[in-house]
Amino acid sequence: MSAKDISRLYDQTRAALSAQNPNLEAIGSQVSQLKVGLVKLALENGQIESDPSFQLLKRSVAELGAELSIKVGDIAAFERYSAQLEPFYFGNRMGLSESKVMYPLIGLNLLRMLSDNLIADFHTVLERIDLEQLQTNPFIVHPVKLEQALMEGSYKKVWQARSEVPTPEYVFFMDILMSTIRNEVASCVEKSYTSLPFDDAKSVLFFSSMDELLKFSQKHQWTVSPSEKRITFKSAAEDARLFQGDNIMKQTLSYARELERIV
Repeated sequence: MSAKDISRLYDQTRAALSAQNPNLEAIGSQVSQLKVGLVKLALENGQIESDPSFQLLKRSVAELGAELSIKVGDIAAFERYSAQLEPFYFGNRMGLSESKVMYPLIGLNLLRMLSDNLIADFHTVLERIDLEQLQTNPFIVHPVKLEQALMEGSYKKVWQARSEVPTPEYVFFMDILMSTIRNEVASCVEKSYTSLPFDDAKSVLFFSSMDELLKFSQKHQWTVSPSEKRITFKSAAEDARLFQGDNIMKQTLSYARELERIV
């Protein structure tokens, strides 16, 4: 496959990914063909790595792969593509002009780090971004403000940030982050309250619909009372009794084994 063939296939794949209802499986196969084609081309021609047009094609294919990985929900693949794009986005940028999708993809990678609690990595990337972009670029400002809200413990601001994303692709990592936050809040709620009305529980857990709340309650084995419109949590006292009972049973069995040895 020549450089022209790869370029032509890239244009077709890019157009397919931008379609209203893209065939993601077929696009994934085409991206794989592009990657293999680039590797073979580099092996056949050792000098091509210094060709700016080849480097531009490498960057474009990596960006395409990163965008596809978000659409299919493959976080590991997105992380790999982001690593491949670092030489093109920071430093001398391989001598290429700035990519149109550079900051959206950097912003997505920052969100990935936040959703995985990789705060040190998050700040390492921030240090490599121009100060002006940190302050004015909406794709970067969004995750920066989000991290500040997390550090403040202001989960309401995080929830509100979901409706303020600069591009729909950001919602993917925002939902992962909100899922983590909900589980943390749920753990605190169980220890702080015996029960809560539906509306209060829905509000404190940042759910927009009752169905979401009920599914979440079922997952956490909470008792739901439709007649009272109330959710009851396992109380701390109940947990303590269960724990105490479990310990007593273990001690009794241990004593029984010791008696058997003595006899």
